[in-house]
Amino acid sequence: MKKSDNRILRGRERRIKKRLARDNFPEHDGPVMGAPNIHYEMAQKARAIDCGGIGAIHTMCENTGLTLSINRNLSVLKRYLPYHESDHVLNIAYNIIAGGKCKEDIETRRNDETYLDAVEAERIPDPTTEGDFCRRFERSDVIDLMDAINQTRALVWRRTIPKRDRKLAVIDVDGIVAETTGECKQGMDIAYNGEWGYHPLVVSLANTDEPLFTVNRSGNRPSHDGAAPWIDRAAEVTSRVFEQSIVRGDTDFSLTKNFDRWTEGGLGFNFGYDAKPNLVKIARGLGGGEWDKLERPEKNPTRGKSRARPENVKERIVEERGYKKLILIEEHVAEFSYRPVACERTYRMVVVRKKIRVKAGQQHLFDEDRYFFYITNLWEPEPDEVVFFNNERCDQENLLGQLKGGVNALRMPTDDLVSNWAYMVMASLAWTLKAWFALHVWLREDRSALLGMSFRKFLNEVIRIPCQIVRHARKLTYRILGYTRWTRSFLSTFGRLRKMSYG
Repeated sequence: MKKSDNRILRGRERRIKKRLARDNFPEHDGPVMGAPNIHYEMAQKARAIDCGGIGAIHTMCENTGLTLSINRNLSVLKRYLPYHESDHVLNIAYNIIAGGKCKEDIETRRNDETYLDAVEAERIPDPTTEGDFCRRFERSDVIDLMDAINQTRALVWRRTIPKRDRKLAVIDVDGIVAETTGECKQGMDIAYNGEWGYHPLVVSLANTDEPLFTVNRSGNRPSHDGAAPWIDRAAEVTSRVFEQSIVRGDTDFSLTKNFDRWTEGGLGFNFGYDAKPNLVKIARGLGGGEWDKLERPEKNPTRGKSRARPENVKERIVEERGYKKLILIEEHVAEFSYRPVACERTYRMVVVRKKIRVKAGQQHLFDEDRYFFYITNLWEPEPDEVVFFNNERCDQENLLGQLKGGVNALRMPTDDLVSNWAYMVMASLAWTLKAWFALHVWLREDRSALLGMSFRKFLNEVIRIPCQIVRHARKLTYRILGYTRWTRSFLSTFGRLRKMSYG
């Protein structure tokens, strides 16, 4: 940043701090929000956009080599009149980063001359052209696109993640139902919850909340269907940068036929395991001395004096109407060795015994024990650490929710399974670019905050910066017209992106 920019930022920060630090506000006779005499006028020469952060994202795509990687690895078009593959892919991702929720919103951007100047384009593909581009994809083309993105992803990790944080990569795997109201979409079917649609598989990196592979499948497929090859691919990607990789998932992903192969290849795993009768029998046969009480860490530790807890309305209604209620009394954890039928090796089975009290209204009916099992090839962690580590995979639900509701990557806007898969990958690239931008942030606290930030908040806080676009002979200037608490961090990160070359 220039010295003049620093002076402007410091001045604005001081004024905001003074305004927020006032404890005693003067008493107002009326509402704080007044009714001024507002008029609208058309500006003559002012050219501005509301998504000024798109310039930093565009610079990052160029300097990390993502654009070049897509054009080298993906070959869908026979002639370039005038668009290349990267133009189509980034157009869909940029539309979402600029605030669009569906591919039809591209029409707004392509008719905005200032936006076209901001991305240095004379024109961009329209929504219909993007739909046709998605329909050109074969299965191998979608895989080539994901490989191109992951090729750049590994370079970003190597340049931005400190070596001390590259010892362990945690891979999460799960499925999510993508509903659709269409009736003629090829490959759709009825999912386990009764909804029509598709059932994509998402393999992600928990360290940075990035989707490594998204795989579209028919709606009636189980969560684990075809998951093993994609877990192998994800482990290969993480092995380029991280020293060790561990994959975790729920009971559906306990693919015992692959356990020996993964162990021999150095891939760790931690999966939930179905409570089969033989395992329950073994757990019940364990002596009292083999069980330890499971103490879970407090979810939301309070700081200072806590406020009075309001009435639990749900609990009152359940008691009044005599509904059955399950109350967790205590938990214990134990372990034993176990060899699944499909394996030649013996693995570590960790079991949690939950004592549950069953009530109907206020009447105590009975107590029962329920058992939950976790299988792993990791022998060093304590049993409770194995349980907590597996439970942390639930954070992937936040990523799935963001891909579905924040990025809107699971809208399924085209007419068959593969073309919708292609759109899914291109749209989810918007989330990946958010993660890459966060990884380039210098301050560790700001980096963590951006990685954990929801997509819509990221757009409002970082991307939706009102900027005037000024074209010069040899440069393009984004003149910032507004200020947020992330402006300083944004400018310093953009300075790093401009100077950084991945060539």
